[in-house]
Amino acid sequence: MLGLTLLTGCAIDKGTALAADFEESWAGTPDVAKIRTTKNNTLPFSGTSTGTLILEDGTSADRMSELAGEMGQYVARHGAVTGRIAADGVTFTVVADKGRTGEVLALWRSLTADDRVADADIDDAPWKEATERWQSEVTAVDATGAMAVFKDMVAQGDRHRPLSGVMALAVKGPGLLVETGFSDDFPAEAIAAYEAVLAQYSVVGATLRRDPVSGSAVGIVVTESADRDHAGELARRAAPNLGAAVEVTSDSGD
Repeated sequence: MLGLTLLTGCAIDKGTALAADFEESWAGTPDVAKIRTTKNNTLPFSGTSTGTLILEDGTSADRMSELAGEMGQYVARHGAVTGRIAADGVTFTVVADKGRTGEVLALWRSLTADDRVADADIDDAPWKEATERWQSEVTAVDATGAMAVFKDMVAQGDRHRPLSGVMALAVKGPGLLVETGFSDDFPAEAIAAYEAVLAQYSVVGATLRRDPVSGSAVGIVVTESADRDHAGELARRAAPNLGAAVEVTSDSGD
């Protein structure tokens, strides 16, 4: 272990050494089915690594909490290593801060217990002085579930408590993608436009997001048989401040 530690500190390909150290440290850990690592050798003697513990099916929540605590201690000692845990379809990053780790564990529990959620990824995304930032992606089983989960995670709904700090969130399901960036507020008008159309017409697909290229905030596709012009009026009336950022088309291509 001493030799391995020296290798990690002095190896020319430090990312590779960090990955090897992670695998060596966690090999044989009970309830860990697989260890996955990535390595980034940025410069000679400089690099980073990400290590993910993939847990056995049926690992208990108590055991998950125990492993997350151990992982938090590990990343606190190894600043160039990102530690992650994957279980029951949800993967999340463990940070050294015990309070933040407790929050992400609570979100893991609620997401894995939610039958509207197919899978999810919760990643730490620090930037400059803003250390409390999360970037999360969730896949829901359908569009209805996607919207419900998004509202819960952003606006503290009934099932999921938002993480502290700033979060960028994308939730997708068949026929819907709704997302918010680090600097965005809750997209109330974009959602209102979508729901106004959905109340009267069949929606084939919808994207509710800020696109830095087109500036489009709302893109809604209705069936060919729907009155596209009226659907557009409904959407723009529900989102008066978005103006031309609301676009309604039909699956005929119009």
